[in-house]
Amino acid sequence: MHSNTKVWIEGTIIAALSVMLSLIPTDAGTTFTLSLGQIPLVVYALRRGTRPGILAGLIWGFLHFPLGQVIYLSIPQVLIEYILAYPFAGLAGIFAARLQRSLKVKNHGQARFSIISACLVGTFARYFWHFVAGYIFWGQYAMWGLSPVIYSLVINGVSALLTSLAAIVILLILERVFPSVFIPKDQLSIGGS
Repeated sequence: MHSNTKVWIEGTIIAALSVMLSLIPTDAGTTFTLSLGQIPLVVYALRRGTRPGILAGLIWGFLHFPLGQVIYLSIPQVLIEYILAYPFAGLAGIFAARLQRSLKVKNHGQARFSIISACLVGTFARYFWHFVAGYIFWGQYAMWGLSPVIYSLVINGVSALLTSLAAIVILLILERVFPSVFIPKDQLSIGGS
């Protein structure tokens, strides 16, 4: 099978796994959410790079539609929260080349730094768009007497923090136990390609 085709098939499988993990109830309280689907997407982005990570994120966002997992207020809100936000999780791939170089030379400190950075960048880039949608479209439902900006910042900030912490813990365990998961055998699409 052509290497490029394998990369895209792998990305589609990762997107499906991400959406399946997103179906597991992980709500912390009534409004905060831990997104387990972020974990395989960050692994994939660190394996294959930014562009494949962004495309897998886009597929992840689209998969919410046939599963009936879209919360609809308006078309712009849906576009921001599902079509725009999820691809930004793939920005974790910015750290792919650095991580893979670190693993090859067994520089575990640098590898861990790359993993932590990737988890934070991918998660907070995605949640930035949820914050924007929260402010614009969900602000009218703000609880606790908060302004729409503060409310969206709190809700999405805490959710991003919970999600990134979970991803960091799992990926650091993977780096220690199974580091080869981050290095594809064909070495296609390392870095930003």
